Amino acid sequence: MEKIYQAVLEGDLGTTVEEVQAALDANMTASDILHTGLIAAMAEVGRLFEEGEYFVPEMLIAARAMKAGLGILKPLLVDSGIEPVGKAVIGTVKGDLHDIGKNLVTMMLEGAGFEILDLDTDVAPEQFVEAIQNDVDILGLSALLTTTMPSMESTIKAIEAAGLRDQVKIMIGGAPVTADYAQKIGADGFAPDASQAVTLAKTLIG
Repeated sequence: MEKIYQAVLEGDLGTTVEEVQAALDANMTASDILHTGLIAAMAEVGRLFEEGEYFVPEMLIAARAMKAGLGILKPLLVDSGIEPVGKAVIGTVKGDLHDIGKNLVTMMLEGAGFEILDLDTDVAPEQFVEAIQNDVDILGLSALLTTTMPSMESTIKAIEAAGLRDQVKIMIGGAPVTADYAQKIGADGFAPDASQAVTLAKTLIG
């Protein structure tokens, strides 16, 4: 387990995959490997990022290693009926093709035990409305351009019009986005980076 934890921290994808498989071969449960190995490591990555010891590149390679390990565990977790901590839909809003921040938030949320539906980039309000119909806890909207930020507001308005606003918590993020803007457009929260997005998501469903 220690080897899995260290491999994720170092962003060593190959070793993460090997050690996850070795742990399974040693009859450790997928749930234990997920929580003690992968999720614990990603929590530490988040802490190091908050303290300025890790930066986005380190976070990305750690998240990739975690995702590779998670890929092996997923079928086993599904079979054993392990429930995710929550369901989240995430996407970059209409007109915006930036995805690095969104991808990082997606991987960090997966690393924290969320089930994710990633709608990718340039997502129209109607697509978000459709995606949150089935018991979704969190909707994450990303925008990297000031010109596409109004799409966030349009999306929230579309969700309100569809009568779904009470069923989902909406969080927004991206370089030009602020907490004030989140309040102005009626979002439930704003996160300035991927690590804080995880904290916010957990708070919103807590």
